Amino acid sequence: MTTAAHRQIVTVFGASGFIGRHLTSRLAKSGWVVRAVCRDPEAANFMRTMGDVGQVIPWGGNIRDPKSVRAALDGASAAVNLVGILYESGTATFDAIHHQGSKLIAETAAVLGITNFVQMSALGASLKSEADYAVTKAQGEDAVMAAIPTARVVRPSVVFGAEDNFFNQFAGMCRISPFLPVMGAPALPDISLGGDLGIKIDFLGDGGPKFQPVFVGDVVGAIVACLEDDDTAGKTYELAGPTVYSFADLMRLVLSVTGRKRILLPIPFWVAEIQAFFLEKLPKPLLTTDQVRLMQTDNVASGDQLGLSDLGSNPMAAEAILPTYLHRYRVANDQTHAIEG
Repeated sequence: MTTAAHRQIVTVFGASGFIGRHLTSRLAKSGWVVRAVCRDPEAANFMRTMGDVGQVIPWGGNIRDPKSVRAALDGASAAVNLVGILYESGTATFDAIHHQGSKLIAETAAVLGITNFVQMSALGASLKSEADYAVTKAQGEDAVMAAIPTARVVRPSVVFGAEDNFFNQFAGMCRISPFLPVMGAPALPDISLGGDLGIKIDFLGDGGPKFQPVFVGDVVGAIVACLEDDDTAGKTYELAGPTVYSFADLMRLVLSVTGRKRILLPIPFWVAEIQAFFLEKLPKPLLTTDQVRLMQTDNVASGDQLGLSDLGSNPMAAEAILPTYLHRYRVANDQTHAIEG
């Protein structure tokens, strides 16, 4: 086996996050020395065991501090930027993190001669979006490509895996709430003839916005492929799973896997905006007005960009993975049932 001293160094910004932990482990298995940049390196010491002695190095860094960024990149032959936020807090704004932070990292990497660079963006990133999250993700992409034309951009849909903040959140909600929300349901139910009572009322319509969840293992595999294949230079990849689901479909899937009975509660966007107005005042908001605006555009692959198949990957289906980690939310001997409310 090649010793760590002879391996190439890759700097990973945001390494202690959900995707970052999986990526660090995969990179170590591929033979890279990983500088795992995070805000609290002591709290990330557990990551040292992901590789040989000295192969994974927790590294304190601040993507808004030029000296800190340069120190993290100095001597590396590749870099990955995973840093992102779902809501703004104080000076940690979308522009500061997604745009200016990405710009600083890429421009510093360019000065140091690092051309092997992967930028984590998001499916739906667009300068024309109504959501600041998506706009600043697109601005970050542009800043990175301007500094490093050979950079690779990956745009994942909702990423799922054992420590995700999506399926775990709703599965956990099942424990305490008789309802699961269906965001983006129609403002008024559709009433038609049919059903047992001669009239049929459809509260959920088409089930709200569409998503194409992608397994975290497929996402990190794509990033490693981008780092290790020169043919990926300068390209953008949309990372999406094999199936498109509505919001209601995803809630039904959670209920199916956890074996719980819950009412699917329609939440039109106008109602969600009112809820978000108050919820976003919390220190760690469950919902923000920007997230509501983001959900009003389907989060699915456009088909205009390269995808996982172009990286030699056959993406895993959510149905195959969710039971491996949502089982802890399951109730023994319960019957799966979604009540459409």
